[in-house]
Amino acid sequence: MRVITGTARGMVLRTLEGNDVRPTTDKVKEAVFSAFQFEIEGRRILDLFAGSGQLGIEALSRGAESAVFVDADKNAVKIVKENLAKTKLDSRATVVQTDSIAFLSMTDRVFDLAFLDPPYEKGLLQKALSKIDSLISEGGAVICEHPFKEELEERYGSLIKTKEYKYSKTAVTVYRKEG
Repeated sequence: MRVITGTARGMVLRTLEGNDVRPTTDKVKEAVFSAFQFEIEGRRILDLFAGSGQLGIEALSRGAESAVFVDADKNAVKIVKENLAKTKLDSRATVVQTDSIAFLSMTDRVFDLAFLDPPYEKGLLQKALSKIDSLISEGGAVICEHPFKEELEERYGSLIKTKEYKYSKTAVTVYRKEG
């Protein structure tokens, strides 16, 4: 798993190990960042269910102002911190070890882009989408990775589904905040 472009281009990131780990594939990551390439620089990023932190790190490498990484797993948090230090992007990052759904109720920060890539088939994506609305800036986007068979609502509060991409067994659904 490598950083695609930007200041950390080509750097190899550590990832979690185990049967439950499902890092975003390079194909999906490249497609997402290609679609959002002009919406990254200077933006505030949330990497919820961060895992190794690769999505937030890619955004920071491409010039995002800041990124918050949230994961409940202490090993994930350790790896995110290591990856941030290796890429020298840690000065613009905050890493929070807590339940991702609980974080959405605890914080008052506002984000321009949020990446949601929770463990599959546990209902976490729907829970997160129902709570994240107030944390997204006007015109901001929430980018969700999920199994292509998983159905999501057309809207969650003022977040409206605007695009859906399919890559093999993975789907990426984009919600935009009404403005």
